[in-house]
Amino acid sequence: MTMNLRKDCATALLVPTSMGVRFTPAGGQPFHCSDTFTMQATSAESNVASVSSSLGLPVKVLTAFVKGSPIARFIKDDLARRHMAVEGPELDQGGPWGYRHQFNLADSGIGSRGPRVHNDRAGEVGRTLNVKDFDLQRIFATEGVQLVHLSGLIAALSPQTGTFCLEIARAAKKHGSRIAFDLNHRASFWTGREKELAGIFAEIAGVADILVGNEEDFQLCLGLEGPEAGGKDLAAKIESFKGMIGAARKRFGGASVFATTLRQVVSVNEHLWGAILSAGDQWHIVEPRPIGVLDRIGGGDGFVGGMLYAILRGWKPEQWVQFGWATGALVTTLLTDYAQPADEEQIWSIWQGNARVKR
Repeated sequence: MTMNLRKDCATALLVPTSMGVRFTPAGGQPFHCSDTFTMQATSAESNVASVSSSLGLPVKVLTAFVKGSPIARFIKDDLARRHMAVEGPELDQGGPWGYRHQFNLADSGIGSRGPRVHNDRAGEVGRTLNVKDFDLQRIFATEGVQLVHLSGLIAALSPQTGTFCLEIARAAKKHGSRIAFDLNHRASFWTGREKELAGIFAEIAGVADILVGNEEDFQLCLGLEGPEAGGKDLAAKIESFKGMIGAARKRFGGASVFATTLRQVVSVNEHLWGAILSAGDQWHIVEPRPIGVLDRIGGGDGFVGGMLYAILRGWKPEQWVQFGWATGALVTTLLTDYAQPADEEQIWSIWQGNARVKR
């Protein structure tokens, strides 16, 4: 199958997101006993978009900033370096206890010591995202967008962002943009809001063309009943996912693509990495293969980013999952939590298992 996309669009990939900064200790050390850190701009959604922007497609980020904040300036400069256009309001901080950008505190782990990530999102300015601050008529009707990537992390961030994502999805559908929705369930976001978020997620999934998530995501976000997860056995995992997607197709008939990654941790620095994708009535499976891991964080976003890039390029579904698998594998070799591919050849070399020097 192929996915028909709008032509003559100013933006290939649009991502609504809440930007923040990620701090990682030097030398792979634990956060709590380190005193030297690297800071990078980050969000799951901009991480997905980084594949397309690195490879030359026009990307736009919709977000919000704290006016006058040096962190906001750092984020803007970083997104510009990554070839991403940005739109969004600037809000007054409101004093020392007002708005700010989220902090992501992470160490990569090493050997037998697993990674630890702590999210500090108090006062996060991205919780204020509102469609009133964006000209959706201009963005979708006049300029045009081929594909919108929505994340359950943003949809569940606050009651306001849930409505924001819903309105983005409605506008995208109205103007012929394709919609990808990564369910990304987070229990702490859903506590006490199950009924509210279930309705929002179901409506977004109802207009989505591409749904990403594992069995638990589909069950908890969309209320689907399915087989129990297959444990560590690969064949059982694949059959479990197929069963869940069968239930999803019956309820969300507009979606034609479903995908998830497969990961088994051998050690912090060696994983078995795979992926599964359903396009139309065809299944495309990459059985887990060993990959070396420098920092695992961002691998899933890299997979989605590579898959969406391949779709935007008009490739065959078999290549969607292959390119996604390889971009996810690339992220795990980088200290950033997003992919920065040099070119398509680099990604296909990873897929082919060719790690020789290119001179």
